[in-house]
Amino acid sequence: MSYFDSLYASSEDPWDYRHRWYEARKRDLTLAMLPHRRYTQGYEPGCSTGELSRRLAERCERLLVSDGNASAVATARERLADQAHVEVRHLLLPDAWPAGAFDLIVISEIGYYLGENGLAALLDRAHSALLPGGVLLGCHWRHPIEGCALTGDQVHERMAALPGLHRLSHLEESDFLLTLWSSDPTSVARREQLL
Repeated sequence: MSYFDSLYASSEDPWDYRHRWYEARKRDLTLAMLPHRRYTQGYEPGCSTGELSRRLAERCERLLVSDGNASAVATARERLADQAHVEVRHLLLPDAWPAGAFDLIVISEIGYYLGENGLAALLDRAHSALLPGGVLLGCHWRHPIEGCALTGDQVHERMAALPGLHRLSHLEESDFLLTLWSSDPTSVARREQLL
């Protein structure tokens, strides 16, 4: 039994995404960081139970979410069943990256589980699938995770090294990093012609 299979076998929501204030606050900060009011096509790999997905769905015309664990996918499908514009898939990343292009890609809490090579492959696929002007958002825990060679800080260093992307915003707390990159460096104020 894999690490994630054993986690989801003991709990439908092993990180208690639905009830913990830490997770609710992090979702609010994630949504507040997004510079566009709406996105045409979003993708959230590693969606787990779909708690963040439900909030992202409010901002996307179409949203694809995926997870590599069948139990998490079943919970996410149930959680998002009333959202006709959201598709939930069972995909094992990085190899099963979906076809298509996205103007929003959210890589949250999954980078360190993939190791150096898996993360490099994931970021290459995400970078290639990001539409011009689209945004790539990373959110990762900063404390050590047993069995993971990479830290959240190292994941964000790898994301920051992707060519042609500009850091639009960054939140650094002792527990997590939240960073947004785009090929378009225009600020929200400039987009609204306030400057």
